[in-house]
Amino acid sequence: MAKAKKTITVRQTGSAIRRPQDQRATLVGLGLGKIGRTRVLEDTPSVRGMINKISHMVEIVKD
Repeated sequence: MAKAKKTITVRQTGSAIRRPQDQRATLVGLGLGKIGRTRVLEDTPSVRGMINKISHMVEIVKD
């Protein structure tokens, strides 16, 4: 029996304007780009690292 994959819901709360290029690329990598957009992502260490890198521009809505 396969385990259910854990997911995490992320919402963008800050603008990418006047941010370094790597932070903008991280937003795009997460599937974000406009304030208020939400995405349901698989909860993996790489996704958590991306969220930590831009934690000032996103919030975790649900674990």
